[in-house]
Amino acid sequence: MAVTLPEAVLAQYARFSLYNSPYPAHDGGCAIDCYPGTLVDGRTTAAPSPVAGTVRETRTVRAPPKPYAPEHDHLILLEPAASSPLSGLTVRILHVEPSVEAGQRVDRGDSLGRLVRAGFFAPWVDNHLHVGVRGPDRNPYRASGSLPLELGASVRPLEWDGTGRVVSTGETYAVLDSPAHPNPGAEFVGVRADSGGVLDGGLPHYDGGGLLERGGSIDAECDRDPVVSLNGDRLGVADGRTIAWDDVTVTANGEPITGLSLFCARDGDFGAKLICPDRPFERGERVRVRVRSSTED
Repeated sequence: MAVTLPEAVLAQYARFSLYNSPYPAHDGGCAIDCYPGTLVDGRTTAAPSPVAGTVRETRTVRAPPKPYAPEHDHLILLEPAASSPLSGLTVRILHVEPSVEAGQRVDRGDSLGRLVRAGFFAPWVDNHLHVGVRGPDRNPYRASGSLPLELGASVRPLEWDGTGRVVSTGETYAVLDSPAHPNPGAEFVGVRADSGGVLDGGLPHYDGGGLLERGGSIDAECDRDPVVSLNGDRLGVADGRTIAWDDVTVTANGEPITGLSLFCARDGDFGAKLICPDRPFERGERVRVRVRSSTED
């Protein structure tokens, strides 16, 4: 059973990703990270509720130990309103220090509290809500067990030739000016794979990724070539919409970097995001990105 996230849910956020995470909760696109904005170097703290409903419970949970993050995260369980398409299910939200309490009624878009950066975050990851949906027969506290998620909003694939100029940088990343969003605020976009569909995930620094919008629903039969590539560079093999990355290395101007962060966005700051903690870039620098087999000389 898959659950469709209505367009009204996704439209509250500037960006989202089903696969751009190293954690098993995202396997098969069974969770979504929703980014309310990327203001102040990705450190916005706004946490709008994805759905209307009643807070079932809040609790503090343990997070992976990281030297730059607190030891704990927070879990919010919401019971969607009877009028919601998600009625009868439980919505599971992480990374929000709650200002709500059990029994409280919230509308879609109401503040749930303040976004936090726990040990689940890599240094280059922007603040976001981690959202999963559970059936009534599933344990809502376990990390895995959420239902696969379908998108109720279309994502427009953008051609990208692998080049661009650096427009912003952080200690661990650089963002390019391409591909540019053609219609900011009006639709979600993402980087197009050669055979169609939008690439989603951490290439190759997370184990796998996703190919959205190519074959329709999760269970749709797709007779296209399962090999996924970008600008002629092979990335991996798709099984349905889930990609197993090959053993590849991303290079920028011929030098290896950690990888590419691939996601869906509707904001005007969208562009290819290079993950490069060991290779600094300067604003205005021209960059060409390629993906090479790690076995190549």
